[in-house]
Formats: sequence, C-alpha cells, structure tokens
Amino acid sequence: MAAMLSAIRADLETLLRAKKLDRTLTTTLPPLDPHNEFAVAPTRINALDARLGGGFPRGQLSELVGPRSSGRTSVLLHMIAAATGRGELVALVDALDRLDVASAAAAGIDLDRLLWIRGHVVSNPGLCRDLNQRALEQALKAFTLVLQAGNFGLVVLDVADAPPDAVRRLPFTTWLRLQRITEGSQTLAVLVGSEPMARSSAGLTVKVGMSEAGSPVRFRGRLFEGVDVEARVGRARARWQEQRDVRVRISTACA
Repeated sequence: MAAMLSAIRADLETLLRAKKLDRTLTTTLPPLDPHNEFAVAPTRINALDARLGGGFPRGQLSELVGPRSSGRTSVLLHMIAAATGRGELVALVDALDRLDVASAAAAGIDLDRLLWIRGHVVSNPGLCRDLNQRALEQALKAFTLVLQAGNFGLVVLDVADAPPDAVRRLPFTTWLRLQRITEGSQTLAVLVGSEPMARSSAGLTVKVGMSEAGSPVRFRGRLFEGVDVEARVGRARARWQEQRDVRVRISTACA
C-alpha cells in the first residue's frame, strides 16, 4: 500500500512539474535565510520574527488573521512601519476604508512611502450583498494590479471585518492566481482578515489573539503602555499547534 501511494505521489509531482505547477508542492520550497532581507521581511516584533524564522517570507502569499480587538491591526501597522523604515514602498488595499492615518503615523509609518487604496465594502450590508461582492472583486483587482506592477516591498489586502459570506464566495482559484503572481518576487503579499482565507502552499498564516495570561492591557501609572498579543504560526499543509506559539508585546505607538 505504501509503495503504491509513493508511486502515485511521484506521478502527481511529475505531472505538476510538467504543467509548471510544482510550486504548489511544499517539498520544492527552498529553505529561507533569516538574515537575508531579500528572502524575509522582519516585522520588528522580536518574538514574532524569531518564531517566523526572521520574518514573513517574500515571494509568497501569507495571511494575518484574528477577530476584532485581537491585536491584528497593531501587528499590521508594525509590519508596514518596518517596511517603510527599510525604505520600501508599501501598498495597502483597504477594502473597508478603515485605516486611521493618525494611528499609522504614530506607529512610525512613513506615509510618503504608503500607497493607500480605499475601498467601500459595507460591514453590515443588509440587502446590499451584491454590491459588497462587486466591491470585494474590485479590491482584489486593485491588489492584483499592484502585485503585477512590482516595485513594492509589501502589498496588503485588508478585508478584515468584511462580511464573511462575501469573502467565502470568492473562488479558491483567486488565491492560487495571486500566489502565482507573487512567487519569485521580493514582494511580501499579505491577506488580512478575521479568519483564514487561503492556505497558500508557500506562505504561512499567523493567527493573533489577546493574551490570556494575566491582563493583556498594560499601563504605566495612569498612562496606557501597550498590549500583549499571542500568535499561532501555521504553515501550509501543516496542522495547527495545540498551544499558542509566541507571546508578543506591542508598545503604545502601535496598540
């Protein structure tokens, strides 16, 4: 039985390589050098970067997911600030037009290096489901065009808080196409949402949530100092770990 399965797998891999689809095989992925900024993009959150092996992988489609008040936006702002701090251009496709510019500036983001593409998805659509679907498709088109243009170190599609059913109705081939566009480049492509959307064969998924160990919100006297966030790191075709992998401390500027 094992020999038969091995033979079937070998035949499948041969077929995928013949169709130039072998990047869908995790066994073909080269190891990443954590010290090579052309291979990984650090977030500047030390504990998270250590767990990620240096940062998020470039040339791959990854995800940052979590519910509201999970620290998801704080981590995203850290990532954008780190990218602009390295002198990279960043594009944010903001499907719900939720970016707070003051918070972005306070997080250390160089706004001159940020292309902000504002969408108009409605979080509580009522009878406007078709309008939301078209708005999401337009956001995806913008995301695709930016990826194809190149020259961006980080490109983000933020559909967090968009109606889950609208996101789920997007064809799965959408994510495969985006991965094909991204691979081989030095761009980090990130999907931001409330739940996983595309378990990319090459990228990874980071699930964030507020720390359950003690109070997640920190104060210094009467001043708000920051929050503690816990993150699970999942790689394609790998099972989620039973316990949360890393505790992340985020300072006031990005909280």
